[in-house]
Amino acid sequence: MIVFENTVAGLTERLQQMHARTRETPLFNPVFQLSLDLSRKLENGELTLDHVQNLVSELDCDALQSRAKRLRRLVAPVSRDANLAALTSRDGEAGFEGFRARWEQPAMHAVFTAHPTFLLSPAQTGAIAAAASSDEDISDSVCTVSGERPEITLTYEHGRAMDAISHAQDARDTIVSQTLAQARAKWPDRWLELTPLPVRFASWVGYDMDGRTDIDWFDSIGFRLSEKAQRLDRYAASLAGFDSEHPLFAKLRAAAEYTRQRTEDFRADLSDPARLSGAANRLTRDDPAKLLSLAPLIAELEDEARSAEPGRAQHLKTLAAAMRADGLGMSWIHFRVNSSQLHNAIRRLIDPDNTLDLGSKGAMATLRELLASVKPLRSNFAALAIESSTAIRQFLAMAQILHHVDSDAPIRMLIAECEQPSTILAALYFSRLFGIEDKVDVSPLFETESALEHGGRFLDALLAEPIYQDYARVRGRVAIQTGFSDAGRFVGQIPASLAIERLQGRLADAMRSNGLTDVAALIFNTHGESMGRGAHPESFADRLDWPLSAWTRRRFIRAGIRLEPEVSFQGGDGYMFFATPELALATLTRIAENRPSDTDPDAPTDPFYRRTDLSLDFYRAIRAHQRDHLESSTYARAITAFGLGLLNETGSRKSRRQSDLSADRDMNLRQIRAIPHNAILQQLGYPVNVIAGVGSAADGNYEDIAALLQESERGRQLVRLLRAANALASIKTVAAFGELFNSAYWASRPYRGTESHLSDACEALAEYLTKDDRTGVFRRLASRLRVDALKLHRLLDLIPDEAPLPDREHTRRTIGVLQALRLALLQHMFLKAVSIPAFSRANDISRDDVLEMVFTLRIDDALEQLRRAYPTSFPQLADFDIEEPSDYPDGDGAGYSAIQRDYIDPLERAYGLTLQIGTAIANVFGAHG
Repeated sequence: MIVFENTVAGLTERLQQMHARTRETPLFNPVFQLSLDLSRKLENGELTLDHVQNLVSELDCDALQSRAKRLRRLVAPVSRDANLAALTSRDGEAGFEGFRARWEQPAMHAVFTAHPTFLLSPAQTGAIAAAASSDEDISDSVCTVSGERPEITLTYEHGRAMDAISHAQDARDTIVSQTLAQARAKWPDRWLELTPLPVRFASWVGYDMDGRTDIDWFDSIGFRLSEKAQRLDRYAASLAGFDSEHPLFAKLRAAAEYTRQRTEDFRADLSDPARLSGAANRLTRDDPAKLLSLAPLIAELEDEARSAEPGRAQHLKTLAAAMRADGLGMSWIHFRVNSSQLHNAIRRLIDPDNTLDLGSKGAMATLRELLASVKPLRSNFAALAIESSTAIRQFLAMAQILHHVDSDAPIRMLIAECEQPSTILAALYFSRLFGIEDKVDVSPLFETESALEHGGRFLDALLAEPIYQDYARVRGRVAIQTGFSDAGRFVGQIPASLAIERLQGRLADAMRSNGLTDVAALIFNTHGESMGRGAHPESFADRLDWPLSAWTRRRFIRAGIRLEPEVSFQGGDGYMFFATPELALATLTRIAENRPSDTDPDAPTDPFYRRTDLSLDFYRAIRAHQRDHLESSTYARAITAFGLGLLNETGSRKSRRQSDLSADRDMNLRQIRAIPHNAILQQLGYPVNVIAGVGSAADGNYEDIAALLQESERGRQLVRLLRAANALASIKTVAAFGELFNSAYWASRPYRGTESHLSDACEALAEYLTKDDRTGVFRRLASRLRVDALKLHRLLDLIPDEAPLPDREHTRRTIGVLQALRLALLQHMFLKAVSIPAFSRANDISRDDVLEMVFTLRIDDALEQLRRAYPTSFPQLADFDIEEPSDYPDGDGAGYSAIQRDYIDPLERAYGLTLQIGTAIANVFGAHG
């Protein structure tokens, strides 16, 4: 008889008791044992799914509160007064020129992306943000809102991005106004010279075509027009806030109304030539309300400020600063394509027979000739509509936006998987061909292992090209993008971050050696919101420093190169930092305090970079260990054991390619995108791509490595990341998932007659799973992780913990209970699935296929097949208006309602609870994926 209360406290106590038993038998698994205890109660009726729902809801509430506390801790203090005071105190010693230099160049660019991390409902997001925005204790009020999420479409994602950017703009206005007030008080004769620009915003939501076919070109135009209308309305509202009779107010409102009408034109399906022609002609023809540049308005506001009384002048200059920052949109925008799309486009011109290696010297010579001789061509919306090449279509769309929406704000062209300088020259060719070269920043993305390894040579070659040098000087910057998601997936997060750091340093060297110190270096570090994708979890300072270290920044500053750092705030998780006015101001204040664009150029060299005899070997060993995991069929099979069935849908972009059942059994890790890959690691209980390899890399040299990491600021930062990940990690949980597929477990479970009512189901599972490989896979993976973890603990024991987590054990127990509940639910689902009566093969789907769907958690597919095999609703005689009577059928037409009630509905409900548990675990980790 199993005796413990069916409460969270009872389950937690039971788990703690069983943890003590690991001292008696090291192989004992407390998480799986608790799941078995719960499973027995669930199958004998002591525990119902209603009880489980209550337990999960309580744990989910705890996780939501944890998420709110973590958010507040990262950006604290959150009160408006505290942040305004922090901004003022930073500039007490600066002279006017130093003050001006600090505030007229953005400390950072913040990019709002549509990565699929929309895990929480809008109500949950709002409740967490509201709780984190106050200094009050965070209560269970965050748990009382609805968790029902709307369908996540691109339009939904775009709307959430605009909400976040709106709060960010208001916070920036507050900072600008505060900066002007401070300058006015300190330098009354010069403050009007100041043109503050503390931070710039950008977005690619609606413009990112890499891996997507669901965004039409007119969708992107429509999004840009809607952003223009929204921004014009916000400028008008800002002006009305201090002078609703100002002459520019009517001009802004008229321009906003005109743009709203054009937005409606481009929200229609413009695949019809007549409809497109009408929409295009209305947008391109002259109109008194058509506004393409804010430059005259900014000049008018600045001129008026010079003769206005100080309070009014401050308002005028704050509005001018906002216009200068954003232009005729909510932010600057980024288009994104894949290098292969550019290659296909340029081959039409230089290699129609597809025989030329685009990385060859011959291809580069041909591209130089093309660029030297190209004559800009006019284009219109018809040319855009009939273009079949995705890449060329992007350049044509950018041209139309610059010609007819906003002629001032530059546009970024991000190129994914860009590993050849010729790809950049191809992009420059199309920019020049359509006359937009002076407004487009072409930016290669370095994210794959190959790109990071060879990126230095790529940059040396590209920046040596005279054509590229001329282009960089026209644009005033060299732009690159570094990616932490795929890099962290394929290289490991720590090696990826160190490799990216090295690449950034190579950019500084290449710019210096090629005489490009007169332009800025724009580095867009595209990291996610979780530690597995490059977001350091310990503090906002670490979050900013981890992707762009002080060592990197010094390389640029010492070379005399101005740095333009840029980072992403990805999807629903990233927008949380801007979900309320208080959070937005706190976030921007932390950025202003830590200024990723600055560092002390005279600081002594960090030992991590001086002792390369240790640090370089350490890095290489971690990377080799991570590569072994990636290339291991064991790791791949464990990650894909449940497909993506442990995860909620969190975005409009698909997480993987569609596949059939046989493909599911051999799913390749490259079929799964970086966010779901990392999310699966969270759900399995061990962030492999953060932790694995560090212990093994220190093996045999623990004292020296520990001393290096302790003496080095970069090393201590690395250790803080490791400790944060390790605090949430459980190898026992990884092993427990494998036991679900253990044939011997199922055969033995009713062996002593304690669960005789499950004998048939357990025997069926045992027989079916004799051929399943997943138990061995998880055991092998757990063994490998355990050996490495022992070495990691040995290393960490030599390094003092800078900030021990006070609630570490509570957090670990919460995760353990959540995992045990989910394992019990999965066992319930397995038992229900094998107990459903056999049905005949239909449409090439057999009962074994349905079982495999359940075992890989393709539950929606399984339910569809089961409901087709056992329908509960079907045509009735009364549905027809037939005059002739019929005595057949003579039954009551009950159909398969009992099967629906006893098997199919419980299967569906149990799966819903596993997804709710997945949400709670992600909240404890602090982010989805």
